Amino acid sequence: MSKRYLVLSDGTVYEGKAFGAEITENRIGELVFTTGMCGYIETLTDPSYFGQIVLQTFPLIGNYGIIEEDFEGKCCVKGYVVREYCNTPSNFRSQYDIDTFLKQNNTPGIYDLDTRSITRKIRDFGVMNAAICDSIPNNLSDIVNYKIKNAVRNVTGNTTAVYPPKGEKKYTVVLIDYGAKGNILKELNKRGCRVISVPSGTTAEEILSYNPDGLMLSNGPGDPAENAFEIKQLEKLAGKLPVFGICLGHQLFALAMGGKTVKLKYGHRGANQPVKFIKQGRVYITSQNHGYTVIADSLKNAVQSFVNTNDNTNEGLEYPGYKAFTVQFHPEACSGPMDTSFLFDSFISEMGGNNNAVE
Repeated sequence: MSKRYLVLSDGTVYEGKAFGAEITENRIGELVFTTGMCGYIETLTDPSYFGQIVLQTFPLIGNYGIIEEDFEGKCCVKGYVVREYCNTPSNFRSQYDIDTFLKQNNTPGIYDLDTRSITRKIRDFGVMNAAICDSIPNNLSDIVNYKIKNAVRNVTGNTTAVYPPKGEKKYTVVLIDYGAKGNILKELNKRGCRVISVPSGTTAEEILSYNPDGLMLSNGPGDPAENAFEIKQLEKLAGKLPVFGICLGHQLFALAMGGKTVKLKYGHRGANQPVKFIKQGRVYITSQNHGYTVIADSLKNAVQSFVNTNDNTNEGLEYPGYKAFTVQFHPEACSGPMDTSFLFDSFISEMGGNNNAVE
């Protein structure tokens, strides 16, 4: 295998070996790590990773192959960093290997380098930009100056789509697609929800014209404060119908309600993030993928519902009087854990059914 390099914005160089797509020009992105021991398929197809180079802390990736049925969306990662990858997967559901997947999605990978050392560096110094390249660049300015821009507009759907429920229709839900993971849709469908998925640029008036029972705000990539239009629409929608927000949806609704967000040092990414449900005094293990957090104290009309037990950052908010609640983590998580999927049932209970919903 040919040599390939991971070059950090501070000039640190890690030498590894190439797999995945060939590089025609240096692939630059924001370098982040995820701690999941499984779920690499869902990670690679999560639109929330738009503009980022993803490093897996688990040392062996690809051992159960690629299974297209498990895709959450389209592959948006700029590059992929692993300690070791398996090119001979063993799983009865496997369709092909991870190297083939990366090639098909024009995503360069690098392996056989010290991922533990890189993770510790990010943990100590914070998220930084990096490039995957076949030769070490003399000038790092492109890496240093890289910024993720227009992230949501790059991953949202282009058209409105309707997804019927499994079985009898009980509710109609509008899902604003900021880069939605597929399992959000599945969780709503199996609870009797007919889902109308709309692009992020849809106006509040268009959303209300469907006369829905509830509004679902999806996950998505990038800096939440960048989405001025989307935030303005949520300002108009607040209080008009029940709202459930996840990840970026959680952040955008907080901004619409007058709150503030801030970038974390290295974010929360992985399937083993502990959060405390304050009402219960109980800790749940959750799947997460975000680099920003809501400052709970910046909101006067919200009550903090969940908190991260590692760093005490906000993980959930309830808005009394608005029939709205949002969480930073992923209750629809696939491949897991599913400990907080009951939040979808809480959303269902907020909706009384609307027989006038537009078909």
